[in-house]
Amino acid sequence: MQKTVSLTVNGKPVSATVEGRTLLVQLLREQLGQFADALNQNRELAVFFFSPYFSTTEKREALDTLLDAADELFLNFLALLIENHRMPVIFRIRHEYERLWEEENRTLPVEITSAIALDEATTESLGRTIGERAGRKVTLAARVDPDILGGIIIRVGNSILDASIRNRLEQLRRHVAQGA
Repeated sequence: MQKTVSLTVNGKPVSATVEGRTLLVQLLREQLGQFADALNQNRELAVFFFSPYFSTTEKREALDTLLDAADELFLNFLALLIENHRMPVIFRIRHEYERLWEEENRTLPVEITSAIALDEATTESLGRTIGERAGRKVTLAARVDPDILGGIIIRVGNSILDASIRNRLEQLRRHVAQGA
């Protein structure tokens, strides 16, 4: 079933399908992420787009060449950033877009760190339990860090539960140091 949303923008009626808008928002999120990642990974590309030594025209031409398959709305957005010499804020824009995306879609980023690789069933069980308690969908990431020695560290959004052996040893060291 397709839903149509009608509203007024600047006194003009606008209507769009909800599914179409959702797909566009997802596409823009992906393209923003890919572009920001490319700038982050390629120093020469970042210098080119952030530097005042290259003209707005040169940057626009490069955009058209590099992103020929990108959505027109996304290209216009990047062109606006270039024209206003605000391209360096692209990383903050991406961060805020991701935050709004997670809020709108009720997703919760969860990162599980362990000293050894956990089996998939354990990781999924932890994610499912956290999702049920939080009442949100969980985006799960698991990583291995042998430096924690044992135990587990779970980062849920901005909260961290550190049940690692490294943390317990550090707490014990501080407690012994205070007593001496």
